[in-house]
Amino acid sequence: MGRVLVIGAGGVATVAAVKIAKNTDVFTDIMIASRTKSKCDKIVKAIGNPNIKTAQVDADDVEQLKKLFNEFKPELVVNLALPYQDLTIMDACLACGVNYLDTANYEPKDEAHFEYSWQWAYKKRFEDAGLTAILGCGFDPGVSGIFTAYAAKHHFDEIQYLDIVDCNAGNHHKAFATNFNPEINIREITQKGRYFKDGKWVQTGALEIHKDLTYPNIGPKDSYLMYHEELESLTKNFPTIKQARFWMTFGQEYLTHLRVIQDIGMARIDPVEYNGQQIIPLQFLKAVLPNPQDLGENYEGETSIGCRIRGIKDGKEHTYYVYNNCKHHEAYLETGMQGVSYTTGVPAMIGAMMFFKGLWRKAGVWNVEDFDPDPFMEQLNKQGLPWHEEFDKNLEL
Repeated sequence: MGRVLVIGAGGVATVAAVKIAKNTDVFTDIMIASRTKSKCDKIVKAIGNPNIKTAQVDADDVEQLKKLFNEFKPELVVNLALPYQDLTIMDACLACGVNYLDTANYEPKDEAHFEYSWQWAYKKRFEDAGLTAILGCGFDPGVSGIFTAYAAKHHFDEIQYLDIVDCNAGNHHKAFATNFNPEINIREITQKGRYFKDGKWVQTGALEIHKDLTYPNIGPKDSYLMYHEELESLTKNFPTIKQARFWMTFGQEYLTHLRVIQDIGMARIDPVEYNGQQIIPLQFLKAVLPNPQDLGENYEGETSIGCRIRGIKDGKEHTYYVYNNCKHHEAYLETGMQGVSYTTGVPAMIGAMMFFKGLWRKAGVWNVEDFDPDPFMEQLNKQGLPWHEEFDKNLEL
């Protein structure tokens, strides 16, 4: 029995639910739950499967979560809610004997701070309970870790240099919009940059370092060095890595809007008083920006995300580039969502599939690269995210 509960009703959750509903040989009983039940009902109506159950739950409230888990009795919870809610959902899973999977690491609401320490601290509790927790199973983090593990297993004796490169060459025809939750997106992009070099973390200014990188089927795009959470787990799990960096593309119009948002104080995450009530400026901004779920219909172009790796095999230096390109319009035609939601939601479903097939199932708290990458890589090709390889080419980095 593949009894799964998806928490969340945004773009990523929509894609994951669509894909879960298509794989009936693995997922037998499905529930979608979020703070607003009508959003879950809308997803079910779009899927066209009345057997999918929906529920209202506040994922900040452990007792509400426990009540729902005890009623539906899922074997696995797929957490596609907000990163702030990772720990409450993990607490409820431990209390109710439920396995866990997410796509983004925990971060506190009052600080844009990204590290796995909070969730890794649950390792022994999940081990003692005989439960599996799979962390960071989206694309980046997620597939980026799988790509690295696959490279280590098949193409390198020693990975020394890792660059994760993320390009969105799409056009949604909006003056300014984020491709996933605006609050999470802007918190992530405006933080200090950081990369790993020779056993230490090197800090940079936000988006201070950038260079043109050439992406397959897209061409050169200005790419900015920023910190991303999988760098922490990958440098821990592959200790031969001498340098690890993460790059993401941004257009000048996007960066201009972002700078203005910061300059006028709308990126603040501390409360301000307005008309006798406390509001968070960034949360207010989120309410007036375009909903990422509504971008898909007119979204053109594609994403290109991959890993550029340099290391040693049989005593010789080699390079390896493994990547996926995803067209926004094709993602929309299949799921009603744009490519950024698609590239996160599909891997979340595949991770859940790996669990239910018994391939990724061991007690404790694990990042995706702790598991065998091969069956996951096989499913990427089958589930809409085919990958490509280039050997011994110029990595530009």
